[in-house]
Formats: sequence, C-alpha cells, structure tokens
Amino acid sequence: MKRLYKIAVFTFAAFMSIGCSEEFLEVDARENIDAEDRDENFTPDDFVTGIYGMFTEFDYAFAYLGITEIISDNADKGSSPTDTGTDKQLLDDLEFTSTVPSSATMWEHWYKTIGRANYAIAFAQEEGGTNTDRLIAEAKFLRAYTYFFLVRSFGGVTIQGEIEFVNGEAVVDQDVDLSSRNTQEQVYEYIEQDLIDAISVLPAKSEYSAQDLGRATRGAAQGLLAKVHLYQEEWNEAIEQANGVISSGEYSLEPNYEDVWREYSENGVESIFEIQARGEAIAHGVQQYSQTQGARGTSGWGWGFNTPSENLVEAFDAEGDEIRKNATIIFAGETLWDGREVSASVENPLYSEKAYSSASVGDGDGDKNIRVLRYAEILLIKAEAEAQIGNLQAATEALNLVRERVELEPVSGLAQQELIEKIWNERRLELAFEHDRWFDLLRTGQAPEAMAAHGKDFQEKHYLFPIPENQIIQTPDMEQNPGW
Repeated sequence: MKRLYKIAVFTFAAFMSIGCSEEFLEVDARENIDAEDRDENFTPDDFVTGIYGMFTEFDYAFAYLGITEIISDNADKGSSPTDTGTDKQLLDDLEFTSTVPSSATMWEHWYKTIGRANYAIAFAQEEGGTNTDRLIAEAKFLRAYTYFFLVRSFGGVTIQGEIEFVNGEAVVDQDVDLSSRNTQEQVYEYIEQDLIDAISVLPAKSEYSAQDLGRATRGAAQGLLAKVHLYQEEWNEAIEQANGVISSGEYSLEPNYEDVWREYSENGVESIFEIQARGEAIAHGVQQYSQTQGARGTSGWGWGFNTPSENLVEAFDAEGDEIRKNATIIFAGETLWDGREVSASVENPLYSEKAYSSASVGDGDGDKNIRVLRYAEILLIKAEAEAQIGNLQAATEALNLVRERVELEPVSGLAQQELIEKIWNERRLELAFEHDRWFDLLRTGQAPEAMAAHGKDFQEKHYLFPIPENQIIQTPDMEQNPGW
C-alpha cells in the first residue's frame, strides 16, 4: 500500500506561498510567515510529504522531458511535425535561448521545491514530535536532489535562504543576496552536507514499514552522494559511497531487465529511490508523465512527445542489445507485454516504453512510479570511478554484472580509456529515458561529438542552460552564463 504521497496535493497556498512569489529565488513574498497562517492540523510529516508531491507535478511531464531527454541524442521531439511543443523543437535542435519556457519552468519549480524543503525543516525543528530527525533528513535529501538538478543545469546558483522560527514566526534569512550566485563548488558542498546529514539519520530501506515504503532511505542518500561525487570527478569518494550501498545487502538487480518498470517491481529489490504514483485509489499520480509520451494518433493514447531516436536504436543494435532495446522502446505495430496492440498507423514509429502506464493508459493522472535511482546505476558509478583510478578489474566486474543480466558478452582485457568509454556507453543503454543522458554527455565531454553524430550543432555555451531571462530582469545584477 503506497499512500505516502497521496496527500501531497494538500494546498500549501491555503496558509502560505512558499517559493511562489514573483521572485523565484524568494522563499516568500513576505519577510515573515506568521505562525497563525499555518493550519493547526498540519504536522511536520504533512510538510515533508508536500515536498515529495512537487515531483508529481506536470512540469515533470513536459518541461523536464525537454531539458533532460529531448535535447539529447537519445530522443527526438516527437508529436507531429507542426507541433513545436512550445519550445521542444528549439531544444531538440539546440536553438533555444534564455527565453525558452522549459528551462525557466524547471528553474522556478526547483526553487519552489527547495522553499518547501526549507520550511518543512524549520517547522519540524520548531514542532518536534515523533520522527522529527528522520523527517528533517528526508527534507534534506529532497533538497539535495533538487539542488543537484540546478547545479548540473545552470552551474553555480543562488543557495536559497533558510528559515528559522523566532518568537513563533518563520523568518527568512535576510543575509542572502538574491542577485549573487554561489559558485558551483559551494553548491556541491551544500548538497554533500545535506546528504551526509541524511545518511547519518535515515533508516535503511528494510527498516521502514510497508506503509512508509518509498520514503528516502540511507541507501538513497548514499547512492545520490555517490553520483554527486562522480559528477565532480571525486572518484574515491564515489567508490566509497557506492560500496556502502552495495555492501548494505538492501539491494540487488531484478533478474529480468524488463521487469524493472512493472507494477510488481515498484519499490522492489533494485529500487533505491523512485517517485511514488500509485495508491489504493489514484488521487493524483505523476501528472501526465505517461500521457505526454504515449503513442500518438487516432489509435494511440498520448501526445507522442519524447520519442526514441534512430541514433539510440543504432546504439542498441551496435551492442547487440535486444533485451534493453525492446524494454525501452515501443515500436509501431508491436504487441506490448500486457497484450495491448500498438497500431502500425500511430503517428511516430517509436515511443518510450519506460513511460508506458498499463493500468491507466491515456489517463492524465498516471499510476506508474518514476524510477530515479536504481542499483544498476550504482554498479555503473562504481565501475566508472574504479576505471578512472586504474582499478580495471574491479571496474570490469561491476560492469559485467550489469551486462550479464541482459545477456551481453562479458567485457575483458580492455585498456583504461577503452573501458571508461565502454562504461559510458553502458550507462546510455541501461539508463536510456531515465533523464541522465544529457548530463552524462556534458560531464564526460562527449557532447560535441555525440550531438554532431545526431545532426545537431553543439556549442560551448550549451554546457549550461542560460539563467532564465525573467530571472535576469528581476535580479539584473545576476551574472548570465557564458555565451548567453
């Protein structure tokens, strides 16, 4: 039973407007948030649940797709040729500017999420009560996860002012200069500290009751910290955190790759963290995530955006990877695992199967959990970090565990750089349409060549998204990213 996030839709606006002010970086339009503004029935648990709820909003079903997948060589815009998806064609063609809505939408959404986390932490500290430390740790994990998106997308960003209660009033830190950006290093330090704090408090996955399954765990914080270190090329630290997840005994690979996205594997042995969508009755789900990516046309069930590229199909074929190709891509004319026949006349020849929702196909409110962090990725983080410091045997062993599941020949005898590139390719095939490909291309330096092979002109400025134009207007002293 996964009711944890079904109450995530309770309206914060009823008593406060965290992160919703015209200034995206402001926590609230007022300096103080009066204690009497809060409904007396709200608990710290409700506030933390509200943070989780931010990840089920429509922004993650459209704007998010544009800046994580459609922009990459894994995907094309999809839909119909005349439907630009507002700015999805611009992102697909790498012709976007600082005024495109998708990156601005996620900038605002991520800061709203951080605002909720800051308030939840302060409220829990003030109220105390059952599970206070754990709830604060959950909020810190979600805050770190959100800042990780911001720093990967925009580089150094403003670390939002935290909140404390003074004489019953929630007071925003007024020392934060909203027009000043913290350095990338400072943002990463902030993320790391949140995750270190969370690791020291959060329970292991097996220590949660069934009704709480899906909350952030110690393993989720360790796994995310391993990934954060990977992005900073802190190889030894990445290995240490990955090993912590591996040695915990809490996780393993699903025996069959295609089972990872089925209902029966949600929060299962491979799941380290995922966004919850299913309850006893669907109340909200992950709003339109499956619908926006569903097969398009009179015999389809969705909008048809974010379609797999021929470039991705060729990558699967080059590796002889039929298992992951068929589990990742819906082909026009095929019969899906649940018996649904996909008409050969749907508008696009390919669609994302990882977004497919069987029980609520075509519905706006989906029932499919979104996988965020899996055990397979932890193995690949370990493999890459081990290879980078020359531990080729350890790297190869971790890589082969992932390959073995999908019946690919084990790797052996590769030189260091060959092995690293093999691991990078494995990440692409294993994690396709899990919203990492664009950031992987950037951090590994593969973007110029990979995008050229995809027929797109990657320029130096594309290593970071532009700070949204509306933010620059509101805080004109804020420095824009290079080239924009």
